[in-house]
Amino acid sequence: MLDIACLPAGKPAYRTRWTCPSNIAIVKYWGKREGQLPANPSVSLTLEACRTDTTLEVSPRGGEEKDRPYRIEVHLDGQPAPGFIPKIEQFFDRIAPYAPYLRDYAFVLHTSNSFPHSSGIASSASGLGALAACLVDFENACSAPLTQDNFLRRVSFYARLGSGSASRSIYPGIVLWGECSSVPASSDLYAVPLPEADIHPVFRDLRDTVLLIEHGAKSVSSTAGHALMKGHPYAPARFAQAREHVERLREILRRGDIEAFGALAEREALTLHAMMMTADPCYILFKPATIAVLEAVWQYRKETLVPLYFTLDAGANVHLLYPASAEVPVREFIATALSPLCQGRMIHDRVGTQGVRKAAL
Repeated sequence: MLDIACLPAGKPAYRTRWTCPSNIAIVKYWGKREGQLPANPSVSLTLEACRTDTTLEVSPRGGEEKDRPYRIEVHLDGQPAPGFIPKIEQFFDRIAPYAPYLRDYAFVLHTSNSFPHSSGIASSASGLGALAACLVDFENACSAPLTQDNFLRRVSFYARLGSGSASRSIYPGIVLWGECSSVPASSDLYAVPLPEADIHPVFRDLRDTVLLIEHGAKSVSSTAGHALMKGHPYAPARFAQAREHVERLREILRRGDIEAFGALAEREALTLHAMMMTADPCYILFKPATIAVLEAVWQYRKETLVPLYFTLDAGANVHLLYPASAEVPVREFIATALSPLCQGRMIHDRVGTQGVRKAAL
């Protein structure tokens, strides 16, 4: 039980700093149940370079401030960012049953991303993952510390309540979120890393180059997109397909079958966008350059047999996936054929070896 008196009034604020990576889903999570629970399991690659760095300062609130539900201040890249406060308040509302102390403290966040904001990288996953880690670290300072495994599980549990995909960013490598019959430790409540012994070396250093085709907010948010899966005529078939794909992907990862991996990743990406295009109301997040990139990748792979594949999140930007052994020819192809389609805006990344981690203050 957290001792909310661990920072008596007049004492210096508690400060902690954590960084958390973003991730890209291979089997997509699209559609959810009450309580931020997934309609189907998902599997993602945790990224290495695309991270959010968050410092959290916690101090007791004065009695005159108790008329407000929470006391939150946010700074992004050193500048005040009040636009993020409503999302954090919603996150606090969701975790409040497990963290009732939130109303007794003032929270100041200083956060920054290693990638451009609104660039199509999942900053909500890395940002909420980092914030969840800061909060659990504060709880640890005020109560009996959790074991490492339980600490990470609680961080993933909290992060899920802010953003479903954030639950997966807590762990490195390849991560599963959602109940899966072949993974006894799996849960809808938090993510679990897939054992390294079950992953062929070719996938442990897989490359991911993100082509930034569109900046800024999407025309339809992911929250709205998830809601449109309720009553969607193809939703039951989609959820069944995703469960089948998780099982198939686990076998692909064991075998090291990069061709089967790429085919599944591309099918999942296109199915995700097909669900958007057949929703009511329907919508399209592809841009002309998105389609041009996909067609160019298909043509390049057909002509060269180089194992280059794509996936997409709920947006216009394209993640290019390829093994380390193909890095030289793929980077040359990107520079000559694809760079003009994204005006040279891209991020070169890879599967990450570290999940959420504490940083020096």
